[in-house]
Amino acid sequence: MMYSEKVMDHFNNPRNVGEIEDASGVGTVGNAKCGDIMRMYLDIDPETKVIRECKFKTFGCGAAVATSSMATELVKGKTIYEALQVTNKAVMEALDGLPPVKVHCSLLAEEAIHAALWDYAKKEGLEIPGLEEPKADISEEPV
Repeated sequence: MMYSEKVMDHFNNPRNVGEIEDASGVGTVGNAKCGDIMRMYLDIDPETKVIRECKFKTFGCGAAVATSSMATELVKGKTIYEALQVTNKAVMEALDGLPPVKVHCSLLAEEAIHAALWDYAKKEGLEIPGLEEPKADISEEPV
């Protein structure tokens, strides 16, 4: 399986790893089939609704780490409405593609962004047009 140089770079040197204390929004998503779990943290400016900081923690394969890393890069500096437009395709394109068996990792990254935005919107009592409630949050599933 061949990964692009960009995927390898984001896997070997992931950007924005970690947690944000008192984050504006936190989203956790997972894929039970492959065991990947992604948690995305957003720090959002209350006035401008711009994402000032975005961090992630991912438990999973190299592609999961790379897509999480790229996703944080793509949403940072964007408004919550612009961040909603960051799709798995955008993540894949920014990484110069993914092998077909790893496309689900880019979908997880998109879902993690949406889950964190949903959490933020819920806390703030906001409605973000086009944002849907995330599928069952992995952190709430029975162990």
